[in-house]
Amino acid sequence: MGAEERDRDGSIAALKKVAAQFAVSVTPHLQAQIDPADPKDPIARQFLPDAAELVTHEHERTDPIGDEAHSPVAGIVHRYPDRVLLKLVNVCPVYCRFCFRREMVGPGSKGLGAEQLDAAIDYIARHPAIWEVILTGGDPLIVSPRRLKDVIERLNAIPHLGVIRIHSRVPVVDPARINDEMVAALKSGDKAVWLLLHANHAREFVPEAVAAIRRLVDAGIPVLGQSVLLRGVNDSPAALTDLFRTMVANRVKPHYLHHGDLARGTSHFRLSLEEGQQLMRRLRGHTSGLLQPTYILDIPGGHGKVPVGPAYAEPREDGSWTVSDPWGCSHHYDDPAVG
Repeated sequence: MGAEERDRDGSIAALKKVAAQFAVSVTPHLQAQIDPADPKDPIARQFLPDAAELVTHEHERTDPIGDEAHSPVAGIVHRYPDRVLLKLVNVCPVYCRFCFRREMVGPGSKGLGAEQLDAAIDYIARHPAIWEVILTGGDPLIVSPRRLKDVIERLNAIPHLGVIRIHSRVPVVDPARINDEMVAALKSGDKAVWLLLHANHAREFVPEAVAAIRRLVDAGIPVLGQSVLLRGVNDSPAALTDLFRTMVANRVKPHYLHHGDLARGTSHFRLSLEEGQQLMRRLRGHTSGLLQPTYILDIPGGHGKVPVGPAYAEPREDGSWTVSDPWGCSHHYDDPAVG
């Protein structure tokens, strides 16, 4: 056996170890988007397993954002007073290699049974401070339109709810699921339904994905974008500009750019906060305000999301401010509201 064959066998063995720890699935739609001749293909990097996932660091966690500590009943995460996550399922059509819930999702992971779903909806109904329910998982749009319609109708019957939010990758990873039945299910109640689309690279917006997004927006469902800052995928001003321009051109407003969570085996994707802030500075002033998401850190341990973008204004002892413009020049500002 030659060195090349041994290396190949070692790589295959490593990938088998990755698959034994973390779920792997790539839809036929995504498989068709991968360029096998490009070793830096941004689609492949997001979805194909990598031996680097076997490397874990002391600071990485099995539950990096503290879901479990804020789960009063199965399927509910209640971290903020006015909103809850409702995790219908723990499976997805694809498994992102950087997923912060990678320890909890995958084949064999159980979704909510009938009694558990009843208990979860009852919890929401018994807490009038809850104004927003966020369907997540797993990916909630992997369920059938019939089941999704049932859940949305039951949530619509809770008077104090104002908004139902859906977090999904489906429109860009399995766009055929966004058919007339799915759209009808999303519109089956009177409460506002918003969809947060997870996409990380402009190449995800192929014609089939664009058509799925158009179907949602034309049906009156507002679509926001959320992305994860990923080394080797979108860690340059050009890549982020292309991504956010593509979103906005397809009527998707960039909402969040997430700093990478401390999930096990994901260090090869993670940038420093300083690198992320510098990238956000490069966007400000060079691209439309429509393209500016909030750069967000989900504080490890379940302490919530906070903006961590660069600061442009610093106070001075005399009550005035030093303000930086988008091109890095400093300016003096006398605050007229200060006596």
